[in-house]
Amino acid sequence: MYTANSMNCLTEAIGMGLRGNGTVPAVYSERLRIAKMAGYAVMDMLKKNIRPRDILTKEAFMNALTVDMALGCSTNTMLHLPAIAHEAGIDLNMEIANEVSDRTPNLCHLAPAGHTYMEDLNEAGGVYAVMNELSKKNLLNLDCMTVTGHTVGENIANVKNLNNEVIRSIEDPFMQEGGIAVLKGNIAPDTGVVKRSAVVPEMMVHEGPARVFDCEEDAIEAIYGGKIKEGDVVVIRYEGPKGGPGMREMLNPTSAIAGMGLGSTVALITDGRFSGASRGASIGHVSPEAAVGGPIALIEEGDIIKIDIPNNSLNVDVPDEVLAERRKNWKPREPRVKDGYLARYAKMVTSGNRGAVLEIN
Repeated sequence: MYTANSMNCLTEAIGMGLRGNGTVPAVYSERLRIAKMAGYAVMDMLKKNIRPRDILTKEAFMNALTVDMALGCSTNTMLHLPAIAHEAGIDLNMEIANEVSDRTPNLCHLAPAGHTYMEDLNEAGGVYAVMNELSKKNLLNLDCMTVTGHTVGENIANVKNLNNEVIRSIEDPFMQEGGIAVLKGNIAPDTGVVKRSAVVPEMMVHEGPARVFDCEEDAIEAIYGGKIKEGDVVVIRYEGPKGGPGMREMLNPTSAIAGMGLGSTVALITDGRFSGASRGASIGHVSPEAAVGGPIALIEEGDIIKIDIPNNSLNVDVPDEVLAERRKNWKPREPRVKDGYLARYAKMVTSGNRGAVLEIN
């Protein structure tokens, strides 16, 4: 359940994709049929005057978030869905995401969380089968219009779950909560995001000393150099939307941690983001980011970091007055890029908790 697969599945869930869009393997001839049917669907919507904003309603985004949590999608969906909502004129804040996650059971454990894959989900009935399970507990708005010209309820009415090992029944989920959790605390006053369905049980609650790095490359060097020990919490900052600039994907550090045999004992916190392939206690999108003076910029080597995923909290065990004193001494860093498009991007981009959208002030 990597990022591209995740967003393709959510395209179905939100009503903007035909059935199979998210799960049919690329090499199947079914892909050609979906492409052709997409053309027919476009022309049909034109005749019926159905427009994207008729489909992309607040209720449709809530459906997408619900399916997101049931599938255990990539944490990058917590960037892309708010960004799409912004373009549709809808406010989709991360508090809503947590509310949805708290009431939505996790029905699928696709790789990297488990040992099943997209083709297995496709054979089990796909996204519509997951949605049918969710509808049994009234977790979806079935009246939302879709690109098929029919409502969500009409689309999923006769779809069956063909494999309860791939798609758990709503009565027997992998977890009672959704696959993604949004954390808050004195490190992340706005948000931090973790794919909890890919976190081993022993790391759901963790305390450890901070190992602080101001760029991805320094962290990777330390990990491969054997400088990171069991129990450590790697902090990679100045990698957010403005600080990067561009919010780089921290797949290499998470892969290095796993490769060094530390995947079940070391956590990683960053204002950057992750790949859908990342696993473990990897907490990203920490907002506000370091480049704008977010508290992650105030963490010092050896500070004790407290992670409590079940209670949605992320804190550094440092008194408020000490953090306030550190803030007085903090100075913004020189931007890594000072001209060209990336410099303009860094000036205009918003925080990760808002989808890192561009705004003109």
